[in-house]
Amino acid sequence: MKITHIEHIGIAVNNLEESIKYYEGVLGLKCYSVEEVADQKVKTAFFMVGETKIELLESTSPDGPIGKFVEKKGQGMHHIAFSVDNATEALKTIEERGVRLIDKTSRKGAEGLDIGFLHPKSTHGVLTELCSK
Repeated sequence: MKITHIEHIGIAVNNLEESIKYYEGVLGLKCYSVEEVADQKVKTAFFMVGETKIELLESTSPDGPIGKFVEKKGQGMHHIAFSVDNATEALKTIEERGVRLIDKTSRKGAEGLDIGFLHPKSTHGVLTELCSK
């Protein structure tokens, strides 16, 4: 397994439209994609900052993972995502190294990426996502 770069930083928000206005109007970034990932109960918006993306995440349901996160912790940093060659293989390697996984195998995420999450209790409190094309 080789991490090539930070794929994106995920930020949980209450209101995607208001958050997009901030990132565009105040920070001067350009939202290049808004997408709903129905099985994850989330709507996303993406911005490029150099080689790294910022992903804003708004829950489409209070019982979705982002809805639960915002209810418990409020808006803010949700996860960091690293790009790898093969997310499923990387998850296997990480599990062999003793890390607890949320996903045993990759699944489809936003932008058509294969994604899998590592449990924050095994990653020093940081929800970590592995992504591959």
